[in-house]
Amino acid sequence: METGKRIIVPWDFTDVAQNALAHAAKLAKALDNTITLLHISDEKTSDAQLEKLQKVAADATASIGIKVDAVVRPGSIFTTIGDYTKENNDINFVVMGTHGMKGMQKLTGSWALKVIVSSEAPFIVVQDQPTEKLTYDKIVFPIDFKNENREKLIWAIYFGKMFNAKIYFIAQSASGDLANRVKTNLLYARRYLDKYGVEYEIADNKTGKISENTIEYAKEIDADLMLIMTTKNIGAIDYVLGADEQYIIANTARIPVMCVNPRKAKEYSLAKS
Repeated sequence: METGKRIIVPWDFTDVAQNALAHAAKLAKALDNTITLLHISDEKTSDAQLEKLQKVAADATASIGIKVDAVVRPGSIFTTIGDYTKENNDINFVVMGTHGMKGMQKLTGSWALKVIVSSEAPFIVVQDQPTEKLTYDKIVFPIDFKNENREKLIWAIYFGKMFNAKIYFIAQSASGDLANRVKTNLLYARRYLDKYGVEYEIADNKTGKISENTIEYAKEIDADLMLIMTTKNIGAIDYVLGADEQYIIANTARIPVMCVNPRKAKEYSLAKS
């Protein structure tokens, strides 16, 4: 349990926001968190906007039995959600609904990824209503050659201990020095999960793109969540060419995705749960 923590749900009065709230409610009940609906207005915040959101929050509190409050902030979704997570240190996750990748998003990159990379807190991105299962039992964890892989381990251990989840590793196909770095990262991950008593399984080696293999593996095992790291120092060219993570976020299997942004992970955080 993590009493005193909040789960943020970006709120735009759409069905996908409702889906995100349903996922957040499951997490909040399991973790003893509260929920904050965060509406970003492109105009100066008005009393009418806040009253409308407070009504949604009050109705949600009554229906799900978890405290839900409301915050309206002027600004842009691409920066203001991230700014809010940096200003408040009691935020556990941001749970955001998305329609996936549609229309011009295929050319310019996923808007969801642009929102995520500005955040201090990890995002859980969802497309549909949650299943009847109470928690995330099967979590797919792609391993590549980057050092930032190790930062995801904090959350693999968190879910492993909080929800008794099993972690399913899938390694990137590589050769030469990159293959050695992938093996080193996988060995490091196994040692830490062993240390904290988290169950895991390793997929058979697969050739091809890590993004496509991750999604196919998640479908194969009927995963509840995919845990990924965003590209460090992501730039405009990554959005245009398509960073691997934006395809995982918008996966056609519609499996929820947890996104962690690269930053220094402190050792003591591994024992937070």
